[in-house]
Amino acid sequence: MTDVEDAAVVLFSGGQDSTTCLFWAKKQFETVYALSFVYGQKHVHEVELAKGIAARAGVEFHVMDVSFISQLGRNSLTDTSLLMDEEKPADSFPNTFVPGRNLFFLSIAAVFARERGVRDIVTGVSQTDYSGYPDCRDSFIKSLNVTLNLAMDEQFILHTPLMWINKAQTWALADELGVLDVVRNETLTCYNGVPADGCGHCPACKLRGQGLDEYLKTKK
Repeated sequence: MTDVEDAAVVLFSGGQDSTTCLFWAKKQFETVYALSFVYGQKHVHEVELAKGIAARAGVEFHVMDVSFISQLGRNSLTDTSLLMDEEKPADSFPNTFVPGRNLFFLSIAAVFARERGVRDIVTGVSQTDYSGYPDCRDSFIKSLNVTLNLAMDEQFILHTPLMWINKAQTWALADELGVLDVVRNETLTCYNGVPADGCGHCPACKLRGQGLDEYLKTKK
C-alpha cells in the first residue's frame, strides 16, 4: 500500500457544514474522496444531493450503507414515530442525537482511507454549534484520533476546520472559498429533508438560518 500524502477523505452528507469542508479540503489537498452514509435517516435525500455536489466539485464520491445504526437506538432522525425536538431539552440531549453516529462514521472513514493509503480525514463537526451532541466535541475527536491510530497502527489526522467557529463564520468560510451560492442553494441541512433554506423550524434549519442572517448583516 502506498502512502498518499496529498489526499483526504471528507465525511460528506451534502449539508452546509460538510459541503464547506469539502471545498476547504479541495484547497488543502490534491485528491479528495467524498464519503456519504445511508444510516436509515429520514432525510436520506441528502445523499443524492451530496452526489451532485461531489460531481460539481470534481471529487470521487462513495456511499456506505450503515443502516444498522438506526436499529441500535431510538432517535427522531431515523424513527418516524418520534416527534422531533425543536429545542434542546434542559436536562438531556435532543432526540435528534443519533448515538454512535460520528463514532461509526469516522471509524469507517479511517478504514476506507487506510485502504487507499490516505491518512487525512476531514469532518464538519463543531463544538461551537454542536447542539448538545457529545460526539461533536473536540475532546471526542482527539480521543478517537488516538484510538484509530492505535487500532490500525497508522498515523491518521482528523481535521475539523469548523470546530471553533459558529454558523455565521461557517457561512463566511463558504463565501471565502467561493461556494456561498452552492452551499445556500444546493445543500440539504434540514432534518425534515427540505433542501436549501429548509423547513425553517427544525434545529438544523434554525442554526443554519440564524447563522446566515448574522453573516449577511456583516456584508451590508
